[in-house]
Amino acid sequence: MVYEALDVFFLLFHTAIILFNMFGWMWRRTRRYNWYLLMATAVSWGVLGIWYGFGYCPCTDWHWQVLEKLDRYPNTPSYIEYLVERLVGVDISYHTANTATLWIFLLLVSISTYVNWKDYFKNVKNKLNNMLI
Repeated sequence: MVYEALDVFFLLFHTAIILFNMFGWMWRRTRRYNWYLLMATAVSWGVLGIWYGFGYCPCTDWHWQVLEKLDRYPNTPSYIEYLVERLVGVDISYHTANTATLWIFLLLVSISTYVNWKDYFKNVKNKLNNMLI
């Protein structure tokens, strides 16, 4: 019973993280947090990946441990592949999932960095204008 609840928790929590990584840059109030989460994701994938394998995510690891306790062994190391299959019922390849994830992630980092820089310089310009008035 506890593991069933944890399975649902990780499904919702990890999906929320993914969705915030994808769309958090759209709202000015969440842009900075979106960028921080994207950087945390990059550190997880790259730095922790040195020891655990590139693309390592603690949420995925913990969710896999829960699924093992439920005797539902995921047939892939890719959480995105697992998520698409579980939520949508579409089976995509491991290579497709990882390639799409990486390219979309790089695009999202670029967008988030751009809008955060734009906001930062707009704020600096406004402060300078207010000081001159």
